[in-house]
Amino acid sequence: MEQTTGALILLRGLPGSGKSSLAKLLSENGKYPVFSIDSYFTDPVTGAYAFDPYKNHLAYKQCEEQAEAAMKKGIQKIFVDNTFTIEWEIEPYFKMAAATNYSVFAVTVENRHGSVNTHGITNEQLEKMAAKYKVKLL
Repeated sequence: MEQTTGALILLRGLPGSGKSSLAKLLSENGKYPVFSIDSYFTDPVTGAYAFDPYKNHLAYKQCEEQAEAAMKKGIQKIFVDNTFTIEWEIEPYFKMAAATNYSVFAVTVENRHGSVNTHGITNEQLEKMAAKYKVKLL
């Protein structure tokens, strides 16, 4: 059996589920990189989050590029923290992992702790996202 380069761990779930908190914990507080679409919209100095739907495609692209660059460096563990509610959002990561010989783990994070999302997404929007969410068990 061929040795893999490392592990790409995709943390997926609805806003407020705890993906970012889990990513921070699993990355051993920054020992391993965490990439997220939210990072694109977060001011690195103030931490203020300002989502712009017209730039969402740029955020997806940046996150993919950062993850791919980390894989090309051979980093042992790489975390990507995004909602990944639609198949096209997650598919590029499987392709990059295959090209760089990384194992992929898609982990669904559930909001069983009653947390509220910090991005101001309404319950109606969350329900729409949940309706699109597909889990591949087989």
